[in-house]
Amino acid sequence: MSENWNFEHTYTNLPEIFYRDQLPTVVPEPSMVIFNKQLAKDMGLCAYKLETLPHIFAGNQLPLGARPIAQAYAGYQFGHFAMLGDGRAVLLGEHVTPDGNRFDIQLKGSGSTIFSRRGDGFAALMPMLREYIISEAMHALGIPTTRSLAVVLTGIGVVREKVLQGAVLTRVAASHIRVGTFNYAAAYGTLEDLRALADYCINRHFPQISVEEPLNKYLLLLRETARLQASLIAQWQAVGFIHGVMNTDNMAISGQTIDYGPCAFMDTYAPDTVFSSIDTSGRYAFGNQPGIAAWNLARLAEALLPLLHDKPEKAAELAQAEIQTYWSLYNDHYHANMCAKLGLTNHEPQDSALITDLLGLMHEHGLDYTSTFRALVQQGSELEVLELAGWVEIWRARLKRQPQGIHQAICAGANPAVIPRNHKVEEALIAADQGDISLVHNLLQALNTPFTDTPGYSSPPSNTSCGYKTFCGT
Repeated sequence: MSENWNFEHTYTNLPEIFYRDQLPTVVPEPSMVIFNKQLAKDMGLCAYKLETLPHIFAGNQLPLGARPIAQAYAGYQFGHFAMLGDGRAVLLGEHVTPDGNRFDIQLKGSGSTIFSRRGDGFAALMPMLREYIISEAMHALGIPTTRSLAVVLTGIGVVREKVLQGAVLTRVAASHIRVGTFNYAAAYGTLEDLRALADYCINRHFPQISVEEPLNKYLLLLRETARLQASLIAQWQAVGFIHGVMNTDNMAISGQTIDYGPCAFMDTYAPDTVFSSIDTSGRYAFGNQPGIAAWNLARLAEALLPLLHDKPEKAAELAQAEIQTYWSLYNDHYHANMCAKLGLTNHEPQDSALITDLLGLMHEHGLDYTSTFRALVQQGSELEVLELAGWVEIWRARLKRQPQGIHQAICAGANPAVIPRNHKVEEALIAADQGDISLVHNLLQALNTPFTDTPGYSSPPSNTSCGYKTFCGT
């Protein structure tokens, strides 16, 4: 029986500088660790058959119709330009679902490519499971994200600080086109290469853009990308998600969260929270994420300048206006998200101050971000015994100035009870590395219903001052 793959390869219609044909590395002992049955079914795949075929997800056997490639891109890594590319991943192709949706299918950790830059191209089990867990949690929260279809062991030992179990993650994405792909085209390609990439992105992700629009289509491409990023980053901030490595190569044109490396969710609220072991300067701290997205969009705008206008000065002026529009959109999205977390359904001028005051008190007193907001679902009664009693009184008075009886539903739908708590993620990853995948399944089950209180998963850790660190897993 067929697995129901339906591959197309429109990306390979781009100029050849954007990709290289690349076979995955054959590995000795592929074995399935976890398989996303529901995602497979949603994509029109034969889930029960694919679950028994780890060799496909390890790259040992190509599914029918696949044409594996490694994509080329560049990126501003911690602000510095670098030539990059898929150094440990291959794109099998674009699976088109029965309802016409198009998804990239990528094997991550499948061995070295022409872009590996002296790396071995492999990945370890725990980082791949981390991406699986957190990307699925983001999906359940309603935040645009790549998805994870499977994780398989390879039977290869991956040498890092110690020898780790090798694994491959199968990632599903709207596409893997990044801001860094445009950085690459601008630095190494011709004007026609850049134009071809921009046209491809418009046709694939923004077909509503028309050349008959009053603005040129490349300016609209920048505008649409900024619009999606403004919404995405506002959602990150609302749930306390920290990406950890917001380089331009980790910013998808599609507006999905991509590349879950040293990511984590914040426990104690502090805008300067950093978990990534490599972010020693705090460039990608929680509070810096909106500004970093604007910085990345500026790098996209720079790449697009030759397409925006024949006159460089006019092109720069147009681009700068779109970056300012990003800030306006981001502020609107963020304000709306935070008002929903407070259960506010109408607008008053002092609402921004109400939000700012709460965050200030949470920071001052070291309160848990998720639990504090979740307490508002029950009219904030749990907060009266804390240092927030005065704020709660003001907030309740504010609620009385809007239709009654609806704040609780609004709060409950905006304030998750369950997030991927760092201590629960680590507990599950360590167990999986020792051969027990049950804790991963239990965690995923809780994360699948994030707005429902789940015993054992809804509470913050007893100790949040242990200096928790995350790693890229490269």
